[in-house]
Amino acid sequence: MTDSNDRPLAVFDLDNTLADTAHRQHFLERKPRDWDGFFAAAPHDPPLAEGVALARESAQECEVRYLTGRPERCRRDTLDWLAAHGLPEGRVYMRRNDDRRPARRTKLETLRRLARTHEIRVLVDDDELVCEDAERAGFTVVRARWSAPSAALKVAQEREGRT
Repeated sequence: MTDSNDRPLAVFDLDNTLADTAHRQHFLERKPRDWDGFFAAAPHDPPLAEGVALARESAQECEVRYLTGRPERCRRDTLDWLAAHGLPEGRVYMRRNDDRRPARRTKLETLRRLARTHEIRVLVDDDELVCEDAERAGFTVVRARWSAPSAALKVAQEREGRT
């Protein structure tokens, strides 16, 4: 049930939707993967102009929320990054530090919880599996196809539940 006084939500992923992770992919291409290095480099992500513009545009009609597979320990860096790049204010949903479930499961769980009290106008995400599951669940999805796909990140999202 939605509250008619609330604005609808526009929910945005971060990595490869708003933030360009290409410069830190090398941390995931080695064995074992260097997760500490990968996340430590996140504050240096350049913004992706298409995603940032869409978030700003969405904020005119919607309340913007951020839904990321980043672990909770990255919250301060993430909030600082969003502010530094002029993204709309909005609550950030992150995975627990010990949660290794696939991104498609954790994100869909959060979307369903949000949908109990808010209209979700759109989910914007680069992960095809997240997008497919969200569409099957009845959510409107915009696929963020404006960044270079990373095979290592895709494996990390699905098999290792890391981002």
